[in-house]
Amino acid sequence: MHPKNNALIIFARKPELGKVKTRLAASIGDKNALKIYQQLLNHTKAIAGDAAAETHVFLTAFTDDTFWEDFENHLQEGDSLGDKMLHAFTTLFKLGYQHCVIIGSDCPSLTHEIVNDAFAALNHNDIVIGPAADGGYYLLGMNTLHTTIFENKQWSTNTVCSDTIEDAQLHQLTYFLLPTLNDVDEVTDVPATWLAAL
Repeated sequence: MHPKNNALIIFARKPELGKVKTRLAASIGDKNALKIYQQLLNHTKAIAGDAAAETHVFLTAFTDDTFWEDFENHLQEGDSLGDKMLHAFTTLFKLGYQHCVIIGSDCPSLTHEIVNDAFAALNHNDIVIGPAADGGYYLLGMNTLHTTIFENKQWSTNTVCSDTIEDAQLHQLTYFLLPTLNDVDEVTDVPATWLAAL
């Protein structure tokens, strides 16, 4: 599993007060929500540094700091989340990568071992999915571009993961499911040590 065959895509927001983790902010305030999001970014960056892949970060807006300077930076393009993910996967498959995996920056229990397991699963499966406890997914990977995976979904709902699995079955694509993990949406999803440090 050579890293140059593998592309890890990170979707991340520019960390701006009042514009990240808005559901979380309703419980702990904008400033603390921003602190938690920065913790999530630090965690995600550390995972990428240990993953057997070349990392490409797709941002909502370019930042004026050096946080992501170790990785290739791109802008997210498209209207829906599906459009934006399709653009990212299309971009990296055109660059010649054999396996592409996307993660967000919302999952404190995600590890580089799980990411590497995802790439390994793509040696024997068309698609790999990391289900999130809220019905979405925290990770999606594929070994060639399957556009149907990004179409006709109600994004940010509790049916996204099950609809994706149904699509895979309908199109006779083999898939591998990773462990189910929690994304951070509510205060109960935040690690206790992170809350204690606020």
